[in-house]
Amino acid sequence: MGLAFALMWSSAFTSARIIVADAPPLLALALRFAISGALAVGVAAALGQTWRMGREQWRATVVFGLCQNALYLGLNFIAMQTVEAGLAAIIASSLPLWVTLVGWLGLGERQRPLGLIGLGAGCIGGLMVMGPRLSDGVDAVGVALCIVGVLALTVATLSVKGATAGGNLLMIVGLQMWVGAGALALAGFAFETPEFEPSWRLAAAFTYTVIVPGLAATWVWFMLVNRVGMVRASTFHFLNPFFGVAIAAVLLGEVLRPLDLVGVAVIMAGILAVQRSKLAGG
Repeated sequence: MGLAFALMWSSAFTSARIIVADAPPLLALALRFAISGALAVGVAAALGQTWRMGREQWRATVVFGLCQNALYLGLNFIAMQTVEAGLAAIIASSLPLWVTLVGWLGLGERQRPLGLIGLGAGCIGGLMVMGPRLSDGVDAVGVALCIVGVLALTVATLSVKGATAGGNLLMIVGLQMWVGAGALALAGFAFETPEFEPSWRLAAAFTYTVIVPGLAATWVWFMLVNRVGMVRASTFHFLNPFFGVAIAAVLLGEVLRPLDLVGVAVIMAGILAVQRSKLAGG
């Protein structure tokens, strides 16, 4: 399940890069979540799951939908009009580092030396990848949007436990997608022109994104968290930098520099160190 999640999650950056070339990013994303949410809610209803949830579960579902779907993915879709899919994937893959940093500085969680070393390694690896690109003229605004997006994803990740505490897993997956779809539609119609350039690439990428990263990956992630816990589930994120860069290079022809591979390896090592530190701490 963890390997399947990492592959599906990482592939979303490449399909998103294809989509934003021919469609307005926010409106395309809103349509994606409207369709994915309808599929999830329909299947959940057929399985006997209901909308009846406690106040805490509703709150967590709304927070997750706004932070992950509207903010994190919305900002990434906008950014990938000018930022390469591989770079966006690397920034987003730093999620476990951000979760650990927030827990340490904001929530008072104690960190073992291995965890602190992992945080430092993740920062160094990120600078190795982004530094040369910034000096070569990569869109700094796009990079900033990706960073704000991963901070929103951090908040969403911290809300997962509250959303899944009362059951109705697949129904929650669909409802949080509808929350994101509503917010994205409002922003899209306010700031974008609903003009799409039809093509087989757009149709294929959109269909793939709806079904695989949009529905299957989210469901697998919730199932994984419920089965092994947030810390162990997050361990699989250390695979995402490699998968994200590799898929973008194969399908989009994005150029890989030797320093990119070294930086990705350092980031992966940092994420793995953070997760092993958490596992050692129970």
